[in-house]
Amino acid sequence: MSEADAPGLVEQARIAFDRALQRNIKGLSYFASPAPVLGASPKDVLIQRGTMNLYRYRAQTDEVYRVPLLLVMATTNRGYIFDMVPGQSLVEFLLKRGYDVFMLDWSPPRPDERNLSLEDYVLDFIPSAIERIAEETGEPDFTLVGYCFGGVLSVLWAALHPDGPMKNLVTFTTPVDFKAMEMFQAWADRRFFDVDRLVDTFGQCPADMLYTSFDMLRPAQRIAGQIRLYDNMWNDEFVKSHRMFDRWATDMLPLAGEYFRQTTKMLMWDNRLYQGTMEVGGKSVDLKNIAAPFLHVVAEHDHIVPRAASAPLIDMVGSTDKEEVVLKGGHVSLVAGGNAIRRLWPRLDDWLQERSL
Repeated sequence: MSEADAPGLVEQARIAFDRALQRNIKGLSYFASPAPVLGASPKDVLIQRGTMNLYRYRAQTDEVYRVPLLLVMATTNRGYIFDMVPGQSLVEFLLKRGYDVFMLDWSPPRPDERNLSLEDYVLDFIPSAIERIAEETGEPDFTLVGYCFGGVLSVLWAALHPDGPMKNLVTFTTPVDFKAMEMFQAWADRRFFDVDRLVDTFGQCPADMLYTSFDMLRPAQRIAGQIRLYDNMWNDEFVKSHRMFDRWATDMLPLAGEYFRQTTKMLMWDNRLYQGTMEVGGKSVDLKNIAAPFLHVVAEHDHIVPRAASAPLIDMVGSTDKEEVVLKGGHVSLVAGGNAIRRLWPRLDDWLQERSL
């Protein structure tokens, strides 16, 4: 070793020692400190009916776009993925950009809601939210934004109401060809998975079962995440981000039994939406009926909704003003975190501006 190398090695050793010391000290505070407060943007609860919650977020600008915006969350997770903490909240970003933001969010279904069906979500919950938004704003139209299965519910409603008040439709990571979700297909194989027995026994699909299913898509991810957390315990920003996303990922919701039974049989087994044989409430669903401007955003590295599962949607929708955007990131990082802040959020704002007047 030359003398010139010595100072560099000493500095590297000092940094390593300092980080190890901080890692141990901050590791203690990590376990002693409370979980981060998420979903704290000021809002008013407009509807709270069993599993259904409709929020209106309070404006943060003097000038607000005319067309209100309704976010529809997936039924398996909490909506605060859209509203993490200040500076990392899509809701906050949209409010500061001048949008009137509403969210359709979900609570665990009550025991008396075990018989909730797909019709309840598509033909009751979403229409109830739309009607209340019109009452609140006095505006005749709105923009519908659905995430993951919230996007499925959104396109089902939109296809059944081609003359409705929807001005724009946006979907994030929304599956349409369920046969392309290969891992979920394997676990839901009708030869081995008795969905009727599950629902008849529990009255719902338990949250623990859903969490395990998602976790098994990448079996080593949780262990690798804990290792990365330990290695970066000295880094406050890394720890903050880890705690936010880990809390959301583990905060799964059970699904009402009849709803889970229907979606398993109609989508996972029969792939009816992709095949064009889907019916909701006795009405045929034809995505070609959707004529509103449509933005379809997918994640390049989505392990939950693979690219092949979401790719057909853009061609199935009948809109002439439609665009598909493929962005770097995964299923969650597409909508939240640093990747989303740099990529999705400004792209969404650019698309919405001229269509929200």
